[in-house]
Amino acid sequence: MSKKSLVTSAAILAAAGFIVKILGAFFRIPLTNWIGADGMANYAPAYAIYSVLLVISTAGLPVATSKMVSERYAVGQYREAERVFRLSRLLMTALGVMGGLVVLFGAGPIAEHFIHIPGSALAMQATAPALIIVPIMSAYRGYFQGQQNMNPTAVSQIVEQVFRVGVGLSLGYYMINGTLFAEQYDPGARGAAGGCFGASAGAIFGLITVLLIYSANKKAIRRRIRNDQNKVRESSGHILKTITIIAIPITIGAALLPLMNSIDASIVNYRLLQTGWETETAKDLYGQLTSMADPIIGFPQVFMQAIIVSIVPMVSAAKRVNDKEGLNSTIALGFRMTTLIAMPCAAGLLVLAKPALLLLYPLQEKSAISATPCLQVLALGFIFLALVTTMTGILQGLTKQNWPVINLAIGIVIKIIVTWILVGIGSINIVGAAVGTLCAYLTAAALDYLCVRRFTGVRIQVKQTVVKPALSAIVMAVIAYGAYKLFMLAGHNSIATLAAILVGACVYGVMVIKTKTITRDEIVSIKFGTKIAKIGDKLRLW
Repeated sequence: MSKKSLVTSAAILAAAGFIVKILGAFFRIPLTNWIGADGMANYAPAYAIYSVLLVISTAGLPVATSKMVSERYAVGQYREAERVFRLSRLLMTALGVMGGLVVLFGAGPIAEHFIHIPGSALAMQATAPALIIVPIMSAYRGYFQGQQNMNPTAVSQIVEQVFRVGVGLSLGYYMINGTLFAEQYDPGARGAAGGCFGASAGAIFGLITVLLIYSANKKAIRRRIRNDQNKVRESSGHILKTITIIAIPITIGAALLPLMNSIDASIVNYRLLQTGWETETAKDLYGQLTSMADPIIGFPQVFMQAIIVSIVPMVSAAKRVNDKEGLNSTIALGFRMTTLIAMPCAAGLLVLAKPALLLLYPLQEKSAISATPCLQVLALGFIFLALVTTMTGILQGLTKQNWPVINLAIGIVIKIIVTWILVGIGSINIVGAAVGTLCAYLTAAALDYLCVRRFTGVRIQVKQTVVKPALSAIVMAVIAYGAYKLFMLAGHNSIATLAAILVGACVYGVMVIKTKTITRDEIVSIKFGTKIAKIGDKLRLW
């Protein structure tokens, strides 16, 4: 149980997640340009249903697998860990097949009677293979994560996304211009189906990747099992029951955020129309929040997801062997990593919100400028979202997975109330929804922290975990904003924004070293840390 393990694992997954996000952006933009708004109207509901079914089959089970495998590895029960994996794989396969069959045979009625976009049926059916394959792949990922080996997850995620983008765009282009299904569907619907099949192609190659990695490790796995002298043997029923108990609340928790967004849509539009906004204006205001501000927050969230996946097996293992010191140090490091990442992201987005929006949406300048207050509020909320994400992982590792769900549900109730009141005030309008989201995460973070304190007794070093990262982030933000204004003298927003971000990153790196938020010994302890430390020595940063 080392700092190196958590930091390295999170870094591997964060790097992979960032690459996946970038590839996803490259996928969406050309596909939208090819099939247009009408075509995307077929793509969006198909992908939304695919995402919901995927949450049901993969949100909780990989975490449960990771947790249970790590617990058994901590006490040398390798045979039982393998049985957990195989039973989990069986369960996830069954769920995947059910989800795939529902979409394959139910796409027509769903598209016609529930979504009222008949052309989306073909796109739905194109995701059916992915619904079967992704849960199986997730079982393997959870198995390796339980061994604190994040490489298979990272590699398979990148392979999956590369083939998703490559096949999805190629097939989408072919379907638009080809004759396949031409009698039944228009070009936009066919192109959407081609794009959606990219998810299935990516899943196939992602699964092949993890199978190859598993095969390469099979000899070492068998050797551990042969040397396992433990006589413990749990019944299959007990293992499946435990997996289900862990997975269900995690799955419910994962479904709460999409639910919150759905509630948001109905409340925001209704309140905007109530207060006198025209229908088209209300849609534009809502689009500023959901299509402009929200996606930007999604990029730094990749780093938080990496921490949660890494921290669950480490907390579980420490709890299983009753290593209180290791448990507390892992939790404290998790908090510290979170604030080190979240605070500069929040501060940077706060001062560079408008330039960042204009950089990403240059053709929608008016809406981008109007979305600035929403992004600034969500930037503040990101700090609490990051803490919620990390503490969710900690509580899941402690087998207290019900509490994050309860706390987030309370946060959502607060959000609904705040959003309803503030959006109805004409001068605040759509910003009220962003404030509601901030309040939801603030509430959930406070309640989660009380739970972590209650179940572990851990005490966080406020100066090292909060004060120093906050000070470094503030200095970074001030200098980055000044750099932006300086570079803007040349008159190019894109260049000025990118340059300011680079300056801010350098300043933050120097600040966390000068304030001893991160020490030289801590840098040396992580992967490639020795090389980084030598560079710091030459620059006299210590």
